Amino acid sequence: MLHVTLRQLRTFEAVARLHSFSRAAEEQHVTQPTVSKQIRLLQESVGLPLIEQIGKRIYLTQAGEALYATCGGWLQTWGRFEQTIADLKGIKQGRLRIATVTTTKYFMPRLLGPFCNAYPGIDITLEVVNRDRVLERLARNQDDLYVMGVPPDDLDIVREPFLENTLVVLAAADHPLAGRSGITLDEVAREPFILRERGSGTRLTVERVFRERGLSLSVRMELGSNEAIKQAVAGGLGLGILSLSTLHADPRLDEVAVLDVEGFPIHRHWYVVWPRDKDLSVVAQAFLDFLRRHVDLLSHRELASA
Repeated sequence: MLHVTLRQLRTFEAVARLHSFSRAAEEQHVTQPTVSKQIRLLQESVGLPLIEQIGKRIYLTQAGEALYATCGGWLQTWGRFEQTIADLKGIKQGRLRIATVTTTKYFMPRLLGPFCNAYPGIDITLEVVNRDRVLERLARNQDDLYVMGVPPDDLDIVREPFLENTLVVLAAADHPLAGRSGITLDEVAREPFILRERGSGTRLTVERVFRERGLSLSVRMELGSNEAIKQAVAGGLGLGILSLSTLHADPRLDEVAVLDVEGFPIHRHWYVVWPRDKDLSVVAQAFLDFLRRHVDLLSHRELASA
């Protein structure tokens, strides 16, 4: 009889899915040696090697492939059991798993703080990753709720807007365009840009706006961090387009200027998203209700200046 723990299965599933011990450790918020130990104990229980590492690449053995094909179903079944128990206990305790894109780190703590104060028995796991990783987690139904600015069109999901997400064009404080009014999109298109990586919600929106006008962007640099983009813009490397929520209430504190550009600001929303056929737990439903009751009391400027 195999003596296998749920923790070992979760660790193995993460390693097999991500093909990486380090990424599995990051996802599970543990150290890499802890992941290695769980895999070793699992292999000892099974009595056969499950994973082979050749150089830096991870491969599943025949036994590993067989286990990976079945453990996903086990984990989903256990997840449903955990949800049932949480529902039976009500919302006094439980776990809420949220995956969110990186830009929301500027305001999500301000939203989660009051919720945690209202429900101190609820543990929250917040995964802050890029949009591609959020979509990957959404497709695999790894979390309760997902927060993003541009929900996908190719998945059967529920998308609920809950907070304004305004995009603005930024320049260095001493840029020749700073302080001007009525700047045309054609003028801006001639400037070099510092943008987020391809696939980000902001990048997708910006490219669509320029494409609809028959204009192309001159991208000098791609950066995966809003803070890095602000520093690059402040340093005069080019213009940037970011969510207003990433700035201080006074943009001069970021050493940048918000430009008065034709078609900007672009008014979008942040969305909370979940699979349409997903049965939301009592905890997830409580968080949604909390958002609907409280988020209208907060503006992006208040959130950003906290």
